[in-house]
Amino acid sequence: MVLAELGGSISRALTRMSSATVVDENVFRECLNEIARALMQADVRFKMVCDLQANIKKSVNLEALATGTNKRRIIETAVGKELCKMLDPGKPAFVPKKGKPNVVMFVGLQGSGKTTTCTKYAHYHQRKGFKPSLVCADTFRAGAFDQLKQNATKAKIPFYGSYMESDPVKIAVEGLEKFRQEKSDLIIIDTSGRHMQEAALFEEMRQVAEATKPDLVIFVMDGSIGQAAFDQAQAFKQSAAVGAVIITKLDGHAKGGGALSAVAATKSPVIFIGTGEHIDEFDVFNVEPFVGRLLGRGDLPGLLDKMESIVPADQQSELVAKLAEGAFTLRLMYEQFQNLLKMGPMGQIFSMLPGFSSELMPKGQEKQSKEKIKRYMTIMDSMTAAELDSKNPKLMTESRILRVARGSGRQVKDVTDMLEEYKRLAKMWSKLNVSKLIPPNGKMSDQAIQKMLKALPPQVVQQMGGKSAFEALVKQMGGGKDMSKMLAAMKGGA
Repeated sequence: MVLAELGGSISRALTRMSSATVVDENVFRECLNEIARALMQADVRFKMVCDLQANIKKSVNLEALATGTNKRRIIETAVGKELCKMLDPGKPAFVPKKGKPNVVMFVGLQGSGKTTTCTKYAHYHQRKGFKPSLVCADTFRAGAFDQLKQNATKAKIPFYGSYMESDPVKIAVEGLEKFRQEKSDLIIIDTSGRHMQEAALFEEMRQVAEATKPDLVIFVMDGSIGQAAFDQAQAFKQSAAVGAVIITKLDGHAKGGGALSAVAATKSPVIFIGTGEHIDEFDVFNVEPFVGRLLGRGDLPGLLDKMESIVPADQQSELVAKLAEGAFTLRLMYEQFQNLLKMGPMGQIFSMLPGFSSELMPKGQEKQSKEKIKRYMTIMDSMTAAELDSKNPKLMTESRILRVARGSGRQVKDVTDMLEEYKRLAKMWSKLNVSKLIPPNGKMSDQAIQKMLKALPPQVVQQMGGKSAFEALVKQMGGGKDMSKMLAAMKGGA
């Protein structure tokens, strides 16, 4: 997850406060100081940190609280509220609508990842049912059209540009007309960047904007610059009608918090954040879910949306039905591994589960886990349909294991490790017995919740904050369908 280190530091400060025998002024002060240090390390501006501390102190008066009041809960709520306030510009951004041509122009300095972000933005909306197209109006940087062409071809998105024409305005207008005729409902124009904020860049931006009349101008910014993002965002906002910001390169940079808070201070809404080089490492930025993930509360609606965008509704129903029958086969494990790889970085998935932290999946470990999943899938590719669909682990005899090892080019130990993983997950699901635990009306009894707690691995329950936190999560999920989907996500990452 983005800013995993910051989220871990804030969560640890709140956990230490919660574990104190008595929450008094000294404990409260130390908690706030730890949070302030974490924000400063993330390059958040000093004044903003001081304001956040002062506002939390003002909203939490420990002496005035009645006896028996949950002080820990009040302090955690106040911290979350002030973090949201710090990151929220209080202004919504333009949202493209299907069925009509939406024109979006991208601007930014050279090296910010603008061209790659154009393709990510197009790909995201393509998966949402839009018909996007890309126009390369960047005639300044050598290779800009080649890069956009390569990215667009890979993502199967129509594109337009020219190797001969040097006038970016002409290219933008021609591309706009071409894709309007082709009924594209999201036309994305990539403009030239520069190494510094110079008058020529702003003049070119103004000319392209005047000719194409975009519905939205998006400023793409490098998140590694930290609080310097404030001056950069202000300069662009004063020179162009910037309606939204996308911050890139937030993966692995300690200054990401500074960039996010600085941009919010300019009252420019951040709509997406780039979390890696790959096309799917691109997240919608919503303040409350983001802060919830920072504080370890997770983002269940976001997780369920992500699952629904990858796994069609009919396949989800089929999965729940199979699990209800206790039919956890190797084929089902293979399909869930496929879905898990499509969902993006595992650390991000962990951070969306309440009580989990993306720190549980460090970058190196995440790479190893993905390699292990791909290794297991390669092994299963060498198995027969009967072996994949069997519910009897004893079917895999020594001769069959040897045959699969040879066929997949793996060691015998790799095959046996994969089978042990399957047995572990199958045992967990047989204990859960989804059909009995989650009735048709979706209302789980206290007895069913306790049975589910016993079936889940102890470390998973502990990571979710213990028994009481898990019980609260089940109630938050509301329906049995959503609970089953969440359990499937947990199963894949367990």
